Amino acid sequence: LFAAARARGNEGLVLKRAGSLYESGRRGANWRKVKKPFATLDVVVTAAEQGHGRRAGVLSDVTFAVRDGDRLLNIGKAYSGLTDAEIRELTRIFRSITVERYAGGRVQLLRPEVVLEVAFDGLQKSSRHKSGFALRFPRILRWRRDKPVDEIDTLDRVRELFNGV
Repeated sequence: LFAAARARGNEGLVLKRAGSLYESGRRGANWRKVKKPFATLDVVVTAAEQGHGRRAGVLSDVTFAVRDGDRLLNIGKAYSGLTDAEIRELTRIFRSITVERYAGGRVQLLRPEVVLEVAFDGLQKSSRHKSGFALRFPRILRWRRDKPVDEIDTLDRVRELFNGV
C-alpha cells in the first residue's frame, strides 16, 4: 500500500486506529503519518535563528547549504531532529562562529563549520534559494561531527536526485 501511494505521488499513508474520530489539527495516538524520506544530504549550516516557545533562548532553526565548486549555496532550513542537549551545545558553537547578525540579532550568519545530515521528502525548483532548489519537509537526522565541510554533498548530487539519476 505504501509503495502504491508513493507511485501515485502521495507523501505516504495515514494510519488510523479503528473507531477513532478525526480531530482537525490535532496529533495523537489515534492517527499516524507514515512517510519515507526521499533521500538524505550532508550539508553545512550557514545561518542559525533563535527558536520560539521553549526554544526561545537557543539557536534551533538552521539554514544549510551544499557545495558548488568553492561556493556554498543554501538549499533549505530545518528546526527538528536534534536533541535538546545537541541544540544547547550547537547554540554555544554557533555563537562562537557568528560573523554577522540581522533581524534584531535573531538570525546569525555563521562561518561554515557544522555539518548535518538532513533527510527530506522531495526536491523542488526554488527561486528563494541560491542553489535553485528547495528540500521538501527537511529534518535533521544527525550532527556529522565526523565529516569535514569539504566532504558535504554538492549541487551536482542535488541535480542528480532531482532528475532521478
